[in-house]
Amino acid sequence: MLRHLRVKNLGVLEDASIEPAAGFTVISGETGAGKTMLLGALRLLAGEKAAASAVGPFGELSQADGLFERSGEEIGVSRMIPRDGKSRGYLEGSVVSARALAERVGILVEIVGQHDRLHLRKPSALLSLIDGCLDQEGSEIREKYAGMWRAMRKLLAERDELGGDRMALERELDLAGYQVSEIERAGLSVGDDDRLESMAMRLRNAGLIEDQLVAAVSTMERIVDESGEVVAGVRKVGELDPALAKQLESAEGLAQSAADLLWTLRSAAEAATDDPGRLADIEEKLTDVGELKRKYGRTVDEILDYGATATTKATALKTKLARADSIDSEIASMESELAKRASLLTKIRKKQAKVIVGAAKGHLEDLGLGSAAIEIEFEGAEPGSSGTDRVSLTFASDGRLAAGLFQDVASGGELSRLVLALRLATTSDQATTLVFDEVDAGVGGVTALALGKKLAQLGETTQVLCVTHLPQIAAHAEVQYAVERSGPGASVRRVDGEDRLEELSRMLAGLPESSLGRETAAELLAAAGR
Repeated sequence: MLRHLRVKNLGVLEDASIEPAAGFTVISGETGAGKTMLLGALRLLAGEKAAASAVGPFGELSQADGLFERSGEEIGVSRMIPRDGKSRGYLEGSVVSARALAERVGILVEIVGQHDRLHLRKPSALLSLIDGCLDQEGSEIREKYAGMWRAMRKLLAERDELGGDRMALERELDLAGYQVSEIERAGLSVGDDDRLESMAMRLRNAGLIEDQLVAAVSTMERIVDESGEVVAGVRKVGELDPALAKQLESAEGLAQSAADLLWTLRSAAEAATDDPGRLADIEEKLTDVGELKRKYGRTVDEILDYGATATTKATALKTKLARADSIDSEIASMESELAKRASLLTKIRKKQAKVIVGAAKGHLEDLGLGSAAIEIEFEGAEPGSSGTDRVSLTFASDGRLAAGLFQDVASGGELSRLVLALRLATTSDQATTLVFDEVDAGVGGVTALALGKKLAQLGETTQVLCVTHLPQIAAHAEVQYAVERSGPGASVRRVDGEDRLEELSRMLAGLPESSLGRETAAELLAAAGR
């Protein structure tokens, strides 16, 4: 909803502002007074192209400021147009692009004119109008379809994450399985690097080790014999000199150590036998470990870590493949169910579209277009979040004429009345503020009264602004603003009470002070309930 609009130095408007009613507001004034400049300001705020020619004679800069409200939130927006240079947009005080204005503000206001970018030109907007009129059952069907579509997108995304290419997954699994098997066959344990190298070195030098051990055993045998003599001597000395008795313990320890070492060396000498077969096995295993190191890590520990990672990967790939099998089945089943729901949704939409067209035709008849032909046509589209329907609105001002897309064949006045009829025939509120620029083109008399009444009716659910020359329309408005030209500039003022009677009298007969005109104006207001 538009709460406030201010314009500075835009065309002939030096400084003007309006505060529209929540319902129906009209802007009136003589031709050329500058009424459409206010609508031009709204177009600028909605992100449309700015022209330097719009800058007025009262400075080097034009400015439009607007305050909108949506769902309890106020949105402040401005547009600056310098005489020389590019325009600048501001949203809540921050500089933004025209595109950003269109995305944020363009959805808050729709200007209905032959050359304006109507929301209803978009098939999605027309489809939303239809969906907004569905009953509870129809709405539930649409929501169920939308919910299933979201679930379907999640499944498709999950399948993409799984890899999508089953052959590639199979190859990955085969490779991971081979790597796990190759590492497991090696039968490695932590620390095997040093253990295998030590065993190989011992077996390579078994003969030399045996020779050295035999010699060492012979020597130690002599030492053990002599250490026994040392113990006996020290014991004898201790008996002769008690002060040296304590050395006996050391001598006995030395003898025991020599005996222990002899036993160890003798055992080692007996075990140190040449074993070419065992050496060949160890050398082969070292070769295998070297090959594994080339592939999987610099140490046995790293090889084992790689094997553990490959095992985890293989398990995950098996799970992926199993899920890939099931997810394809789920997607196929869901696609079939989506198609059924989309078909059902299309059916109820077509039924609702006929109701909307019938109601709109009734409004058009009241608006002087009783011979007009309108249809909402359906054609199939790729499945999407809103179904498989692409809709378009065709129009002919007379049923005997060839119909075409409404935005291509309707005149400015016809377009405005057609949009008005559709809005009245539906309950959708796509645009918070609906602005009519040429709604009274080619209209007068009884039709003008009907047009005013229907604009007021639409204002009960939607904020409506209308630029008009017709007093029959203006009389139905809750609030009326008059644009008055004076020399090079124009001003805008709200007209109430006697001022409004004077303005309506001017619109009726061009005689603001005519008593007859004022009486007729009062009669119009009374008939409109204003």
